Amino acid sequence: MAYKLLIADDEGDIRALLTDFFGMQGYRTETAKDGKEVLERISGQPDLILLDINMPGMDGLEVCRRIREYVDCPILFLTARVEEQDRINGLMTGGDDYIIKPFSLDELGARVAAHLRREARAGRKEQLRFADELVIHYSRRCVFCGGENVGLTKTEFDIVELLSMNRGQVFSKERIYERIWGYDSDGDEAIVTEHVRRIRLKLKRFSERTFIETVWGVGYQWVG
Repeated sequence: MAYKLLIADDEGDIRALLTDFFGMQGYRTETAKDGKEVLERISGQPDLILLDINMPGMDGLEVCRRIREYVDCPILFLTARVEEQDRINGLMTGGDDYIIKPFSLDELGARVAAHLRREARAGRKEQLRFADELVIHYSRRCVFCGGENVGLTKTEFDIVELLSMNRGQVFSKERIYERIWGYDSDGDEAIVTEHVRRIRLKLKRFSERTFIETVWGVGYQWVG
């Protein structure tokens, strides 16, 4: 069955362009011109959402905040904002990735395909306990500490999965970006750094132990 994409952008030309492009790639598509329509179309259970940040009324960030608790699929922001803090804000609301306008259709297509491949690979591993207080449930894609769900986002869990399945191996930020986002580039250190920071903060609410260690000048490794 073809994957279903929800394309949300207030510019009709962009909606038409992306609908045509992804339609030729074999995807099913549905569109929304504003935040209100996104909320209405969520019941269609898209496999991935392309979400413009700068929509009138309810912007993409607010839409993401409202749906993230109930929607598991990847959310990729489309944004003309280039400031690092703006991009970090998007990740903090629960977005999994972003691409800056104007963008390459080939790059966007590669990122969409990479996220969907990760979704297809999810749920194939058994539960694995790394410490008395920490349980990583790979099939459920959840991390529990002291019996409590840590509440990681999809991308945060992907990073934990990568590092924890390769305990002691050091991954550079660029390598993490390539493995998680699946796009062959130099990577975006800001995205990786922000996600790791948020993972650590969430784990710290439940345990004082260090699970992700920084290897200065190199990257990160799982030591939990």
